[in-house]
Amino acid sequence: MSINERPQPAPSAKSPATWATKIFRFIRWSTYAGALLTLILILHKSPPPPVESSSQAAARAEEKIRALNESLGSGSPATLSLDESELNSFLATHLDLSAAPPPAATPAEPTEAQVRSSVRDVKVQLVEDRIRAYVVFNLYGKDLTLELEGRLRSSAGYLQFDATSGRLGALPIPQSSLESAVHRMMDSPGNREKLKLPPELEDLRIEAGQLLFVYK
Repeated sequence: MSINERPQPAPSAKSPATWATKIFRFIRWSTYAGALLTLILILHKSPPPPVESSSQAAARAEEKIRALNESLGSGSPATLSLDESELNSFLATHLDLSAAPPPAATPAEPTEAQVRSSVRDVKVQLVEDRIRAYVVFNLYGKDLTLELEGRLRSSAGYLQFDATSGRLGALPIPQSSLESAVHRMMDSPGNREKLKLPPELEDLRIEAGQLLFVYK
């Protein structure tokens, strides 16, 4: 028998330990890749929505509020209606927004006051019966964007927000997590009294792209 005709040894089968190591490495690197992708999506700053604001719209909102107060002062029922431009212009002139990023904080969970003070921009869209809020806030020196969509309503004398969707940066927030976070925020003792509506306010809703306050 020639050398070339000699039977070659059969390749040895890989042991279960080798396969387990490969699977573990795949899972580990998949986890790293998933975490990196999540971080990239969160840090992606979404562009602001195309909303209009002007001094004229702010003046219209102020005039409507003045007329509302006069009607309520005389004991008459009244309705305040603000369109998207008037609402954004009013918010731009009345919200105390941070013009510069806050100093770098220690890597601990931020307090509610710190989160409020780090808000850089707020824009609102009124779409049919829903509200879309776009918020830019600074966290540990990095600007992040939060987008929320849902319905505003009054319930038992308190403001309620029924969230339908949300995104942190470019990362969609799961519906269950979104609802849990909103409920926790609105039910917290520190926020509960802030969400209490005036007793004369009968209804609050968004209708045909208008924010309506109905007073009895």
